Order: sequence, then structure tokens, then C-alpha cells
Amino acid sequence: MRSLTGKKIILGSGSPRRRELLSLLDVDFVVDTGNDFKESFNTDHPDGFVPEKMSEGKSHGFHRPLEKDEILITADTMVFCGDEMMGKPAGRDDAVRMLKDLSGKEHQVITAVTLRSLDGERSFSDLTRVWFKDLTEEEINYYIDTYKPYDKAGAYGCQEWIGAIGISRIEGSFYNIMGFPVHRVWEELNRFLEG
Repeated sequence: MRSLTGKKIILGSGSPRRRELLSLLDVDFVVDTGNDFKESFNTDHPDGFVPEKMSEGKSHGFHRPLEKDEILITADTMVFCGDEMMGKPAGRDDAVRMLKDLSGKEHQVITAVTLRSLDGERSFSDLTRVWFKDLTEEEINYYIDTYKPYDKAGAYGCQEWIGAIGISRIEGSFYNIMGFPVHRVWEELNRFLEG
């Protein structure tokens, strides 16, 4: 890998999960969540492109111009089940609805990441397929009331109780379901540094 010496990595996300996952790469970084991007998207975009557009919007909504040798990392995760695109639930009732919709079905999790510096910009996406067992109403209510997953796309965290008891199969990166495909970030960061 090209040396990161002299580079300042900025994670433009307040997600504790993304912070934890980026730290697995053993690169020094700071967290800066200052952003004026309003999370909305153009419904004319095909669904699979929405996370990437959101990630790019977060990158360009960063609260200040980047300085030389800074690399900003932003990301967005969405869950796709049938014809529905699920972001974060609006509240408890919405979280219950989402988990009932995911119960007993396969869905897709897409996380998009944007790398940006003064020298350029690169965005990429990763997709993971996830299968849930049939969840009981009691399991759904227990999870929501105990873990309050209101900051998570699809109203669940795969690393939490619901993932342990409910996910029967995955195809793709587990970390991508958590909201940060670290294997792709590592690859793309290397390419980005190579120019």
C-alpha cells in the first residue's frame, strides 16, 4: 500500500459502527460530522444508485473546503426489500413495519462510499444479500424496545440481537450490512492514493 504518511483521513460520519470498522484498517483518522447536506434524493434515479448519490451529497455537503493532503470519507447505507427502499425508520411503528416486511424474506443491503480530496473523487458501492427467518411479533417488539434501532437502515443492526437470532444466511460482506464495506474501502483507498 502506498504510504498514508502526510495524509489526513477524515471520516465524515457520526456512526459509531463506521468509526469502529474504519479503525480495523489501522489507519489514523479523525471524525468530523459538520455537514449541511439534507438527506433527500431524486426519485428519478434507479434505486440502486440512491445510496451513491446520498454518499456523494454528504461528501459535497461537508462544512468546509478540504485542505491539501486531506481525504474525506462519507457513506450511505440502504436496505432494499421487494419494491421498497428502506432508510432509517421514522419511529417505532415504522421500525415494526420494516422488520415485519423483512421477516422470512431475502433483502439486499447496499452501502455506497465516497472518497474525496483536492485531487479527485471516487465513489463505489457494495451489495450484500441477507435472509431473515420468520420473526415473531414478540421478537420484533423485544428487539425494537431493547435496542431502539432508529438510526439504522431497515431498522436493524446485523451485529445486534436480531442479527444473531434472525439472520439465517448472507451472501457478501457482513461489514457491508453494518454500513461500511471495509474490504472495498481498503482496495479503493489504495487505488485512490495511486491516482
